[in-house]
Amino acid sequence: MKMHGWHWRHLYLIFVFALLYAPIFYLLFYSFNQGTTMTHFIGFSWRHYAELFADTRMIQIVLDTLLIALLASLLATIIGTLGALVIYQVKRIWLKNSLLSLNNILMVSPDVIIGASFLIFFTFFGFKLGFNSVLLSHIAFSIPIVVLMILPRLNEMRQSLVDAAMDLGATNWQVLSRVVFPFISPGILAGYFMAFTYSLDDFAVTFFVTGNGFETLSVEIYARARQGISLEVNALSTLMFLFALILIAGYYLLTRYTTTKRRQRRYQLEAKIKP
Repeated sequence: MKMHGWHWRHLYLIFVFALLYAPIFYLLFYSFNQGTTMTHFIGFSWRHYAELFADTRMIQIVLDTLLIALLASLLATIIGTLGALVIYQVKRIWLKNSLLSLNNILMVSPDVIIGASFLIFFTFFGFKLGFNSVLLSHIAFSIPIVVLMILPRLNEMRQSLVDAAMDLGATNWQVLSRVVFPFISPGILAGYFMAFTYSLDDFAVTFFVTGNGFETLSVEIYARARQGISLEVNALSTLMFLFALILIAGYYLLTRYTTTKRRQRRYQLEAKIKP
C-alpha cells in the first residue's frame, strides 16, 4: 500500500511538471522552425535567432529591461535590508505589526491598482513617465519582497551572538558587518534574486508608467502579440529561459559556497576552542 501511494504521488508530480513545462518547451521547439507559424514544423533553422539579433529595437529593449531589473533589485535590496533591520529592532508588538502590515500592502494589492496608483502619483507631481518612473515603481514594489526574505533570517539569529560581540568590545558597525550581515546574507541574496525576477517579468505596473519612447520587454511583447505573434518572440523567449536557468544555477552554487564557507568557519572556531 505504501509503494502504491508512493507511485501515485510521483505520477501526480510528473503530471504537474509536464503541465507547467509543456507550453514552454512547445514555444522553445518552434523557435527553431524554418516556417513562420507554430502550427506546422517545416524544418530546423536559426532564421528567427538571426532576425532577433538583427532587430536593434528589440535588443535595446532587452538591455533596458535588464538595466531596470538590475538597478531596481540592487536599490530595493539595500533599502529592504535596512527596513528589515529597523522592523526587527522595534520592540513594541503593535508598532512592529503595523509596519509589517504596511510592508505587505504592496504584496497583496492587485498589480493594476498599484500601477494606476503610481501613474496618478507621477502625473500629479508632473513627473515625466519613462525610464525613471519605471525604475522607481520597480524599486517600490520590490522592497516588500526583500523585507520578507530577510526578516525570517533575522528572527532566527540568536541575540546571544550580538551580545557576545558587544561584550568583546565590538562597535555597532562591527557587529553589523561581522555578525549580522554574514548571518542574514542568504536572505539578502534570496531577496535580490526575487526582486530581480519580479522586476524582469513585471507587466501590469510597467504598462501604466512607461510613457512614450520607453518600453520594457513585457510591454513590447504584449504590443507585438496584438499584431500577431512572430517566432522572433519564441527565439527571445528561449534565450531568456536559458538566462533564467543560468541565474538559478548561479544562485544555487553561490548559496552552496556560502553555506560551505560558514560551516568550515564554524569548525575552525570549534577546533580553536577545544583543548
